[in-house]
Amino acid sequence: MGLPATFLWGGATSAHQCEGGWNAGGRGPCKRDYMTLDENKNRLLTYIDDAGNHCFMPLGSGSQLPEGAHYAVFDDCLYPDQEGVQFYNRYKEDIALLKEMGFKVFRMSIAWSRLFPHGNETEPNREGIAFYKDVFTELRKANIEPLVTLWHDDTPLYLDEVYGGWQNRKLIDFFEHYANTCFEEFKGLVNYWLPFNEINNVLMFLDMFGQDPSDEMFQAAYQEMHYKFVASARAVVAAHRADENNQVGCMICGVPFYPATCDPKDIMLSHAMWEKGILYSSDVLCKGEYPTFAKRLWREHGVQLDITPEDLATIKAGSVDIYTFSYYMSSAVTTHSSNDIVGGNCTTGVRNPYLDYSEWSWAHDPLGLRYFLEKVYAQYKLPMMIVENGLGAVDTVEDGRVHDSYRINYLRDHIREMKQAVENGVNLIGYTSWGCIDLVSAGGEMKKRYGFVYVDRQEDGSGTFSRIRKDSFYWYKKVIASNGEDLR
Repeated sequence: MGLPATFLWGGATSAHQCEGGWNAGGRGPCKRDYMTLDENKNRLLTYIDDAGNHCFMPLGSGSQLPEGAHYAVFDDCLYPDQEGVQFYNRYKEDIALLKEMGFKVFRMSIAWSRLFPHGNETEPNREGIAFYKDVFTELRKANIEPLVTLWHDDTPLYLDEVYGGWQNRKLIDFFEHYANTCFEEFKGLVNYWLPFNEINNVLMFLDMFGQDPSDEMFQAAYQEMHYKFVASARAVVAAHRADENNQVGCMICGVPFYPATCDPKDIMLSHAMWEKGILYSSDVLCKGEYPTFAKRLWREHGVQLDITPEDLATIKAGSVDIYTFSYYMSSAVTTHSSNDIVGGNCTTGVRNPYLDYSEWSWAHDPLGLRYFLEKVYAQYKLPMMIVENGLGAVDTVEDGRVHDSYRINYLRDHIREMKQAVENGVNLIGYTSWGCIDLVSAGGEMKKRYGFVYVDRQEDGSGTFSRIRKDSFYWYKKVIASNGEDLR
């Protein structure tokens, strides 16, 4: 049977991790522009308090400045996202590399603050509009379909500082105006849209690393997600109104949860994790309504949502056309005590003895990808796209080459299971590997690389930013040319 001839092969990036140009072309800042790493690779935000002291605080969804403080750049700190990998200045070179590989689709994000520096302006920044029009036009010339994420963890800083970020209902209106602007300005250039990246991760983060989240943290997480659900639904309606060819997808952090033992309590824990981590968000976005178990989840933490009948009507009217998700690993969960805890990509569990793990403790589980595809497709019957998948690893340049057979092996295993899911009836329409050109990892590191193209930027900020084709570059080119048949 094989994959359909229309299958969309490609890769994915985000603006704040690859674009750079953080203060160029009229762009406003976001929190990630003030993120640095300490000696233990902890992500920290830098700010000056009301007494003029240089201060640091952990980066997180709940990070709030003390009263009278303001974010600041310190001369003795490195800020990885400010330069990214200079896509802002090198996008033509990078798109030429994507074309050489044979890409059919390129997932990228728009930096909200490049179009609206504060996030709440009436008129967009024309320099930002012109930049993205140039990028999309270049992609079209290369016969590459843009797949565009509107929010990839980069709310304009002004909205965080003045409005309190996504805890404020007003952000729904600001986001809707931003989305409408994109649909109108880029009409005819972009037809595939994702309003929010990994919309479920704000909730999944609460269970990471053995922390004991408070009811207040759950209240904030569920409220943020509700406002984003409404904003997403409004974006879907607006996209369809702007252009009948527009297709809008959800984007879920896809983690299949396994019971670590056959203890019925572990079975039920796995079931509960699926409900809270995956199905809660997916039901709202795909079915246009909260699932039956939502009230139980809220009741467990005394959550009282600001939710209106108008919100529910909007959500009902704005269900998505496509189910897209990221997949890196599975998670094994248990009610039994264990000292062997592993985690990554928004989740933590116990070590699965049947799987191998990366240097960053991410499980290698290609069967988990097929399991997720088949389970979710049976639930929603929507076309699906895998919009993030890949291996983060340390690459070494030897005689001008990067021999990354470990990456090829990882991708081959996952593509095989992806193809089997299609054979089993899943309507899968595309695959975009994560970080197709090396970029700054979500953790702020450069040594954790995902790409088919090596970028000469190092942990200390040094490097020429020159591009080198890895062995995986030529392998993926062959995979695309054969529509997934030649995986040797």
